[in-house]
Amino acid sequence: MPEAAGTQSVDRALMLLSLIGRHGEAGMSLAAVVAGSGLNRPTARRLLLALMRSRLVEQEPETRRYFLGEEAYVLGVLASHRFGFLDCALESLASLSRTSGDTSFASVRRGDFAVCLHREEGAFPIRTHALLPGHRHPLGVGAGAMAMLAALSDAEIEPILAANAPLLEERYAGYPPETIRADVAFARQHGFSLNPGRVLANSWAIGMAVRYPDGRIAGALSIAAIDSRMGDARQGELAGHLGREVARVEARLARRFAAPPSGAARPAGGRGRGATPRDDISMGGIGS
Repeated sequence: MPEAAGTQSVDRALMLLSLIGRHGEAGMSLAAVVAGSGLNRPTARRLLLALMRSRLVEQEPETRRYFLGEEAYVLGVLASHRFGFLDCALESLASLSRTSGDTSFASVRRGDFAVCLHREEGAFPIRTHALLPGHRHPLGVGAGAMAMLAALSDAEIEPILAANAPLLEERYAGYPPETIRADVAFARQHGFSLNPGRVLANSWAIGMAVRYPDGRIAGALSIAAIDSRMGDARQGELAGHLGREVARVEARLARRFAAPPSGAARPAGGRGRGATPRDDISMGGIGS
């Protein structure tokens, strides 16, 4: 029983860490942490204090809101060198936003969800704010999330839709299962996914999946703009830019995960010769 209770505390603390991380620069109040986690107030506070002692979480003195701490940043930097996707995508995101004038994003899969890692603003004065770093949507909701879903096999897609069905029905009225399946078919036919303003009215986006050298999904790049800048002709233009940058990111990943000299350590993101595949990591918690 003590061991089970200890494991439960660890699981709950990690769930709080993930929850706070998804709120990025805005942070969370204690009331929001309680509401988002389903824990009672004393338990949430006790776990937050433990995370603060480890410097994984910090509390801003004036607002009393909770944010990811310095140690979480250090661990994230160390992990980024091991998995590589965002490191390899940043230059391409800057290029996409500079070329298009619109906002570009990098997202990754975590279990049955997609998480936005980075947002790069373009110069066009009217911007879309449908997605921010840390936001999490079910796979298929939004252009990047749809690109990753469409890159999976049908046998993989159906269990994901079944698992996310209650959340989709409750919070994403524009995404019934038949619409998601139609979006998958569109992405496979056209080579890019399309979100025609279903998450936020007048905010359209296209996306493409990025793969590791062994074929697994590394993440997705996407571009979002107001609907008047996403007509059919411009979708094709942006898809061309997106495809070139996806190829560049995949080339950087291939170089990063090239076979090392005999006896040298290999990053976990690519298989190559002699490496083993790694399953996607589920972060758990509540959808954002």
